[in-house]
Amino acid sequence: MRAADIMTVPVHTLRSEDTVAHAVQQMLQRHISGLPVVDKAGSLVGMVTEGDFLRRGETGTEKQRPRWLQFLLGPGRSAESYTQSHARMVGEIMSTDVASVTEGTSLADIVALMEKRRVKRVPVLRDGKVVGIVSRANLLHALAGALGDIRPTSQSDSQIQQQIHAELKKQDWAPLGSINIIVRDGVVHLWGAIFDDRERVALKVLAEATPGVKTVEDHLVWIEPVSGMYLTPPAA
Repeated sequence: MRAADIMTVPVHTLRSEDTVAHAVQQMLQRHISGLPVVDKAGSLVGMVTEGDFLRRGETGTEKQRPRWLQFLLGPGRSAESYTQSHARMVGEIMSTDVASVTEGTSLADIVALMEKRRVKRVPVLRDGKVVGIVSRANLLHALAGALGDIRPTSQSDSQIQQQIHAELKKQDWAPLGSINIIVRDGVVHLWGAIFDDRERVALKVLAEATPGVKTVEDHLVWIEPVSGMYLTPPAA
């Protein structure tokens, strides 16, 4: 899937000359936690999010730094904080270094960008103009649709076992040499030893995601690498 498949349209936007009060009202009325800011031509110039309103003089939440820290940081940082907490215009508080994507950007690339930039939403641009926005909520909707498309399939035990082994070979964490997978009537039995207990959960998740699997039985033994102690799986 691409950005165009899941993005929200039309996009509600702000102008840099809008007041902070107007921006807050728009976000509350539309239940939106962030809005792109555009110029007269509709080109993206910034972004305003609820995070920009956390430190405000009106609510008594502006940053209060010790004098020694203010001295070390210099007057510029203090001036910046003052602007953020007392500004009246959107253009004075908006972020200008905005992460954006195009309609053809894949969901994998969008998620990677969100993680890298630590943002919850990205505007979608076409020739520099905002045509949509992709948020975490849009990604959840896409996931819900994908999960809804999963249908039970009729697979033989042998086919299930082969699919699990094929998937395990793709994973660099999989302890292929120390585990054994047995499938009986759609029930996957995990036998063998693991050396990191996090592998237990990953193995179970991988098996559960295989078409035709009814349930997974965990018989794995965890060998603690340092002490060499054998730890049995937790009781069901």
